[in-house]
Amino acid sequence: MKLRLKRILRTDANCSRALLVPEEKRLLSLLLKIFAHSGDSWFWLAGLFLVWLFGADEWRERALFLGVGLVIMAVAVIFLKFSIRRKRPDGEWGQIYRITDPHSFPSGHAARSAALAVMGLAIGPPWFGAALALWAPWVGLSRVALGVHYLSDVVVGWLVGALMGLLAVALQPLALRIFSFLL
Repeated sequence: MKLRLKRILRTDANCSRALLVPEEKRLLSLLLKIFAHSGDSWFWLAGLFLVWLFGADEWRERALFLGVGLVIMAVAVIFLKFSIRRKRPDGEWGQIYRITDPHSFPSGHAARSAALAVMGLAIGPPWFGAALALWAPWVGLSRVALGVHYLSDVVVGWLVGALMGLLAVALQPLALRIFSFLL
């Protein structure tokens, strides 16, 4: 079993290295960095807070739901990261992530983007869910291409995020009742 796990991890590291984009490819590298940072939790929570403050009632409700879903999903990801404690791949880019969050499995960015896509598809409008569903894969793949995650971190992150998104959708009426004082 241990030998099989080592083989899987070695294959994962090799596949992840093959997906690395060299810094010399400046335009592609810049685009990947934009996608990578677009999945940052502070970015989403700040944006959702602004929508909650200034948006129309239906968007305030959506922002509240998405924000609560993201916070709960983050707790699950942090629990997994600190239980598993897989070290990030070696690399130079993303020092802020390497310092503040040295564990890579599962990818919080991939989980966040998948959870947002699932919740966005459920609470619509259709263009909103479609935009999130098209954006989510690029967030995860950019994390591998920039060397801050292994491919398996991202795949499992997407699975965790999708499951947490589905759970959030199932519990949406309860969550909105609990937090109705914020609407």
